Amino acid sequence: SDLPLPQIEVFKQGFNQKLQEGQKKLHQMWLDWSRKSSEASGDESSVELEEMESLALLMARGITQQLQITCCKIVSAIKGLPSSLQDKVKESLGTVEELRASFLAANSFQDLSSSVLTQSQGKLAVIQKYMEELLDYLKNNIPLSWLVGPFCPREEEE
Repeated sequence: SDLPLPQIEVFKQGFNQKLQEGQKKLHQMWLDWSRKSSEASGDESSVELEEMESLALLMARGITQQLQITCCKIVSAIKGLPSSLQDKVKESLGTVEELRASFLAANSFQDLSSSVLTQSQGKLAVIQKYMEELLDYLKNNIPLSWLVGPFCPREEEE
């Protein structure tokens, strides 16, 4: 039966969209902040910069939290799939958790070296690639449990 296929497509589009929007927004905020900080002179602009910065960090934490929840759901939903795929999803979850930890620990962009920000883009691209692989596999191999059970396990209460 091809019942869950539309769900997989919807999920894939949703996940990719979230990832891309998040990356774009963060990159844009980083650019704005960099431009403003190079123009900055006087106290007013430094206050504005701090506000932009904390907003961007807050958003980065929100994005990585969403990705973390999604990856957790996928990890618990794909038990029984080939271990190579499971490992990639677990690796993705680990990566998202690392990124989230670095955004949580940072109080400012100074705390995030530009290499962290550059690496995070590369890491997110890898996660996207793994998800594509997983979804391509699922198109041809729907786990039986998905046909009878819910597509995603209920979110655990935190």
